[in-house]
Amino acid sequence: MFEQTNNRGFYPTQQGTEDLTVARSFMSQVFSWMTLAMLTTAATAYWFADSGLQGSLINPVTHGLSGFGWLVTLLPFAFVLLMSFGFQRLSPAVLTLLFLGFSALMGMSLSSVLLVYTGASVFKTFAVTTAMFGVMAVTGYTTKTDLTKFGSIMMMGLIGMLIAMLVNYFMQSGTMDYIISVVGVLVFTGLTAYDVQRLKRMGAGAGEYGQENTRKLSILGALTLYLDFINLFMFLLRFLGDRK
Repeated sequence: MFEQTNNRGFYPTQQGTEDLTVARSFMSQVFSWMTLAMLTTAATAYWFADSGLQGSLINPVTHGLSGFGWLVTLLPFAFVLLMSFGFQRLSPAVLTLLFLGFSALMGMSLSSVLLVYTGASVFKTFAVTTAMFGVMAVTGYTTKTDLTKFGSIMMMGLIGMLIAMLVNYFMQSGTMDYIISVVGVLVFTGLTAYDVQRLKRMGAGAGEYGQENTRKLSILGALTLYLDFINLFMFLLRFLGDRK
């Protein structure tokens, strides 16, 4: 990408400039899709809460999730798997519909936090999450440090955290829950920078993928960053959220 000119430095080649332009265009698509997904989630969550339908997520007898609540909770995972493993077979239009459907389902699911936390603390946590996500996204996009090894460490931390969450589901330890929350904030903060850098590098070669595959890759990239944001928000909410 860069050619050496003399002892004093380097200058970007034409190919390098083109790669940067393509990468910027790709990342613009990624963040546009992510923004659309966040707006869809927010609008659905507001509508679901305002209409009173969020109460249907809770079983009035056991105070746990109702059958509909479990459906709304688990369906987004099915959508993620379908989009990830069906990438080659799905058309951009179908992938777009699945992504927006996933965003709406997440809005229904996340509306339940308004049953537990005050609206003011939810808004405050969202603002903090946005600031942290923005800082790490800019860091990942602009840093010249290779974050590949760092990303591998974050992924190992994520796997360990998931195992700990499964164990704590049976132990119900408050201390472990606190530790998991701290690790969750650190992991998804780090993953944000790593994922943005990885997507930027992917975007540099987007010109070779073709328009159709580029659009599909931008949607999956938006899905990745969306999940980083939502998970960071949910773990921060455990610290910043004021319960009703």
